[in-house]
Amino acid sequence: MAEALSKAPAGETLEQAYARVAEEIAAIVAGETSETARFATAACVLAQNFAPRFFWTGFYVVDPQKPEELVVGPYQGTLGCLRIPFGKGVCGAAAASGETQLVPDVHAFPGHIACDSRSNSEIVVPVFRADGSLAAVLDVDSESLDAFGPEDRDGLEAICKILLTA
Repeated sequence: MAEALSKAPAGETLEQAYARVAEEIAAIVAGETSETARFATAACVLAQNFAPRFFWTGFYVVDPQKPEELVVGPYQGTLGCLRIPFGKGVCGAAAASGETQLVPDVHAFPGHIACDSRSNSEIVVPVFRADGSLAAVLDVDSESLDAFGPEDRDGLEAICKILLTA
Protein backbone atom coordinates (compact mmCIF):
# COMPACT_ATOMS: atom_id res chain seq x y z
CA MET A 1 0.00 0.00 0.00
CA ALA A 2 1.42 3.38 -0.96
CA GLU A 3 2.03 5.88 1.80
CA ALA A 4 0.85 9.45 1.33
CA LEU A 5 3.68 11.97 1.55
CA SER A 6 3.26 15.03 3.73
CA LYS A 7 3.12 18.48 2.19
CA ALA A 8 5.33 21.39 3.23
CA PRO A 9 3.29 23.98 5.10
CA ALA A 10 3.62 27.60 4.01
CA GLY A 11 6.57 29.32 5.64
CA GLU A 12 8.32 26.10 6.63
CA THR A 13 12.05 26.60 7.19
CA LEU A 14 14.63 24.20 5.78
CA GLU A 15 15.33 22.93 9.31
CA GLN A 16 11.62 22.29 9.85
CA ALA A 17 11.37 20.54 6.48
CA TYR A 18 14.21 18.19 7.35
CA ALA A 19 12.69 17.44 10.77
CA ARG A 20 9.31 16.67 9.13
CA VAL A 21 10.91 14.50 6.45
CA ALA A 22 13.05 12.63 9.00
CA GLU A 23 9.97 11.86 11.07
CA GLU A 24 8.11 10.69 7.97
CA ILE A 25 10.94 8.42 6.81
CA ALA A 26 11.33 6.94 10.31
CA ALA A 27 7.60 6.21 10.50
CA ILE A 28 7.48 4.56 7.06
CA VAL A 29 10.55 2.32 7.57
CA ALA A 30 9.83 1.38 11.20
CA GLY A 31 10.05 -2.39 11.45
CA GLU A 32 11.34 -2.82 7.89
CA THR A 33 14.31 -5.22 7.81
CA SER A 34 15.39 -4.63 4.20
CA GLU A 35 18.10 -2.01 3.75
CA THR A 36 17.07 -1.73 0.11
CA ALA A 37 13.50 -0.86 1.06
CA ARG A 38 14.74 1.70 3.59
CA PHE A 39 17.06 3.32 1.04
CA ALA A 40 14.37 3.35 -1.67
CA THR A 41 11.90 4.99 0.70
CA ALA A 42 14.37 7.65 1.80
CA ALA A 43 15.39 8.45 -1.80
CA CYS A 44 11.75 8.84 -2.81
CA VAL A 45 10.69 10.96 0.16
CA LEU A 46 13.73 13.23 -0.12
CA ALA A 47 13.38 13.66 -3.90
CA GLN A 48 9.66 14.41 -3.63
CA ASN A 49 10.11 16.93 -0.83
CA PHE A 50 13.13 18.82 -2.16
CA ALA A 51 12.63 18.80 -5.94
CA PRO A 52 13.65 20.55 -8.10
CA ARG A 53 16.69 21.53 -6.01
CA PHE A 54 17.47 17.81 -5.57
CA PHE A 55 18.21 16.80 -9.17
CA TRP A 56 19.51 13.30 -8.31
CA THR A 57 18.85 11.62 -4.97
CA GLY A 58 19.99 8.14 -4.12
CA PHE A 59 22.31 5.68 -2.51
CA TYR A 60 25.50 3.98 -3.47
CA VAL A 61 25.85 0.86 -1.33
CA VAL A 62 29.01 -0.92 -0.27
CA ASP A 63 29.33 -4.03 -2.45
CA PRO A 64 29.75 -7.06 -0.15
CA GLN A 65 31.65 -8.84 -2.97
CA LYS A 66 33.97 -5.86 -3.51
CA PRO A 67 34.08 -4.03 -0.16
CA GLU A 68 36.20 -1.16 -1.51
CA GLU A 69 33.59 -0.27 -4.12
CA LEU A 70 30.20 1.38 -4.06
CA VAL A 71 27.48 0.09 -6.38
CA VAL A 72 24.41 2.10 -7.33
CA GLY A 73 21.41 1.40 -5.16
CA PRO A 74 17.92 2.86 -5.00
CA TYR A 75 17.69 6.35 -6.47
CA GLN A 76 15.45 8.95 -8.06
CA GLY A 77 16.75 10.80 -11.09
CA THR A 78 18.68 10.27 -14.28
CA LEU A 79 20.95 7.30 -14.91
CA GLY A 80 23.62 7.02 -12.21
CA CYS A 81 27.12 5.62 -12.37
CA LEU A 82 27.10 1.88 -11.73
CA ARG A 83 30.24 1.62 -9.58
CA ILE A 84 32.48 4.03 -7.71
CA PRO A 85 35.72 2.97 -6.03
CA PHE A 86 36.39 4.24 -2.51
CA GLY A 87 38.47 7.42 -2.76
CA LYS A 88 37.22 8.35 -6.26
CA GLY A 89 34.91 11.31 -6.78
CA VAL A 90 32.68 12.83 -4.14
CA CYS A 91 30.92 9.58 -3.24
CA GLY A 92 34.18 7.67 -3.00
CA ALA A 93 35.69 10.43 -0.83
CA ALA A 94 32.74 10.18 1.59
CA ALA A 95 33.04 6.38 1.68
CA ALA A 96 36.80 6.47 2.28
CA SER A 97 36.72 9.21 4.93
CA GLY A 98 33.41 8.37 6.60
CA GLU A 99 32.62 12.09 6.52
CA THR A 100 30.04 14.19 4.72
CA GLN A 101 31.28 15.88 1.56
CA LEU A 102 29.65 19.24 0.77
CA VAL A 103 30.78 20.40 -2.68
CA PRO A 104 29.55 23.78 -3.99
CA ASP A 105 31.07 23.23 -7.46
CA VAL A 106 31.67 19.62 -8.53
CA HIS A 107 33.74 20.77 -11.50
CA ALA A 108 36.35 22.08 -9.05
CA PHE A 109 36.44 18.84 -7.03
CA PRO A 110 39.59 16.81 -7.79
CA GLY A 111 38.65 13.52 -9.43
CA HIS A 112 34.95 14.33 -9.74
CA ILE A 113 33.03 11.62 -11.60
CA ALA A 114 30.47 13.17 -13.94
CA CYS A 115 27.60 10.68 -14.04
CA ASP A 116 25.36 13.45 -15.44
CA SER A 117 26.93 16.62 -16.83
CA ARG A 118 23.99 18.72 -15.56
CA SER A 119 25.08 18.20 -11.96
CA ASN A 120 26.87 21.26 -10.58
CA SER A 121 26.88 20.81 -6.79
CA GLU A 122 26.66 17.79 -4.54
CA ILE A 123 26.36 16.60 -0.98
CA VAL A 124 27.25 13.04 0.01
CA VAL A 125 26.55 11.64 3.48
CA PRO A 126 27.80 8.27 4.81
CA VAL A 127 25.21 5.83 6.15
CA PHE A 128 26.38 3.58 8.96
CA ARG A 129 24.78 0.47 10.39
CA ALA A 130 24.20 0.17 14.14
CA ASP A 131 27.51 -1.74 14.43
CA GLY A 132 29.39 1.23 12.92
CA SER A 133 30.12 -0.35 9.55
CA LEU A 134 29.57 1.69 6.41
CA ALA A 135 26.45 0.51 4.57
CA ALA A 136 26.15 3.16 1.87
CA VAL A 137 26.42 6.82 1.03
CA LEU A 138 23.50 9.12 0.31
CA ASP A 139 24.27 11.17 -2.78
CA VAL A 140 22.29 14.31 -3.65
CA ASP A 141 23.11 16.38 -6.74
CA SER A 142 21.77 19.73 -7.88
CA GLU A 143 21.85 21.47 -11.22
CA SER A 144 22.60 24.73 -9.35
CA LEU A 145 26.01 25.75 -8.09
CA ASP A 146 26.32 26.04 -4.30
CA ALA A 147 22.87 24.50 -3.77
CA PHE A 148 23.63 22.92 -0.39
CA GLY A 149 24.61 24.42 2.93
CA PRO A 150 24.93 23.62 6.62
CA GLU A 151 21.16 23.10 7.01
CA ASP A 152 21.26 20.40 4.32
CA ARG A 153 24.31 18.76 5.90
CA ASP A 154 22.70 18.71 9.35
CA GLY A 155 19.32 17.54 8.05
CA LEU A 156 20.68 14.79 5.81
CA GLU A 157 23.13 13.58 8.46
CA ALA A 158 20.25 13.31 10.96
CA ILE A 159 18.23 11.27 8.46
CA CYS A 160 21.18 9.01 7.66
CA LYS A 161 21.80 8.38 11.37
CA ILE A 162 18.27 7.04 11.87
CA LEU A 163 17.85 5.39 8.48
CA LEU A 164 19.08 1.96 9.51
CA THR A 165 18.11 2.19 13.17
CA ALA A 166 14.51 3.53 13.12
